Amino acid sequence: MSDPDTTARNRYFLMTGARLCGAAGAVFGVLLLGRAQTLDLKILGAAIVVSALVVMALLPRALAQRWRTPPEP
Repeated sequence: MSDPDTTARNRYFLMTGARLCGAAGAVFGVLLLGRAQTLDLKILGAAIVVSALVVMALLPRALAQRWRTPPEP
Protein backbone atom coordinates (compact mmCIF):
# COMPACT_ATOMS: atom_id res chain seq x y z
CA MET A 1 0.00 0.00 0.00
CA SER A 2 1.32 3.46 -0.82
CA ASP A 3 1.78 6.28 1.63
CA PRO A 4 -1.39 8.44 1.95
CA ASP A 5 0.67 11.64 1.70
CA THR A 6 2.26 10.47 -1.56
CA THR A 7 -1.12 9.50 -2.99
CA ALA A 8 -2.65 12.85 -2.07
CA ARG A 9 0.32 14.70 -3.56
CA ASN A 10 0.10 12.75 -6.81
CA ARG A 11 -3.63 13.40 -7.08
CA TYR A 12 -3.07 17.11 -6.47
CA PHE A 13 -0.43 17.21 -9.22
CA LEU A 14 -2.78 15.38 -11.60
CA MET A 15 -5.60 17.88 -10.96
CA THR A 16 -3.21 20.80 -11.40
CA GLY A 17 -1.88 19.25 -14.61
CA ALA A 18 -5.44 18.97 -15.92
CA ARG A 19 -5.96 22.68 -15.24
CA LEU A 20 -2.70 23.57 -16.96
CA CYS A 21 -3.55 21.48 -20.02
CA GLY A 22 -6.89 23.24 -20.23
CA ALA A 23 -5.19 26.63 -20.01
CA ALA A 24 -2.70 25.64 -22.71
CA GLY A 25 -5.58 24.52 -24.93
CA ALA A 26 -7.37 27.83 -24.37
CA VAL A 27 -4.23 29.78 -25.30
CA PHE A 28 -3.85 27.68 -28.44
CA GLY A 29 -7.47 28.35 -29.36
CA VAL A 30 -7.06 32.10 -28.85
CA LEU A 31 -3.92 32.09 -31.01
CA LEU A 32 -5.78 30.18 -33.69
CA LEU A 33 -8.66 32.66 -33.49
CA GLY A 34 -6.32 35.60 -33.82
CA ARG A 35 -4.37 34.29 -36.79
CA ALA A 36 -7.21 32.60 -38.68
CA GLN A 37 -7.83 33.73 -42.22
CA THR A 38 -10.96 31.72 -42.91
CA LEU A 39 -14.23 31.28 -41.09
CA ASP A 40 -13.59 27.55 -40.68
CA LEU A 41 -10.42 28.16 -38.67
CA LYS A 42 -12.14 30.79 -36.54
CA ILE A 43 -14.92 28.36 -35.69
CA LEU A 44 -12.31 25.71 -34.85
CA GLY A 45 -10.44 28.15 -32.60
CA ALA A 46 -13.63 29.13 -30.79
CA ALA A 47 -14.55 25.47 -30.29
CA ILE A 48 -11.10 24.74 -28.88
CA VAL A 49 -11.38 27.67 -26.44
CA VAL A 50 -14.83 26.61 -25.25
CA SER A 51 -13.83 22.97 -24.82
CA ALA A 52 -10.65 23.94 -22.96
CA LEU A 53 -12.63 26.12 -20.57
CA VAL A 54 -15.06 23.27 -19.95
CA VAL A 55 -12.13 20.95 -19.23
CA MET A 56 -10.64 23.49 -16.83
CA ALA A 57 -13.95 23.83 -14.99
CA LEU A 58 -15.18 20.25 -14.85
CA LEU A 59 -12.29 17.79 -14.97
CA PRO A 60 -10.54 18.68 -11.67
CA ARG A 61 -13.86 18.72 -9.84
CA ALA A 62 -14.81 15.33 -11.31
CA LEU A 63 -11.46 13.86 -10.29
CA ALA A 64 -11.80 15.20 -6.75
CA GLN A 65 -15.30 13.78 -6.47
CA ARG A 66 -14.12 10.41 -7.76
CA TRP A 67 -11.28 10.26 -5.24
CA ARG A 68 -13.31 11.48 -2.25
CA THR A 69 -13.26 9.03 0.62
CA PRO A 70 -16.70 7.62 1.40
CA PRO A 71 -18.23 8.54 4.76
CA GLU A 72 -17.94 5.87 7.41
CA PRO A 73 -21.21 4.22 8.44
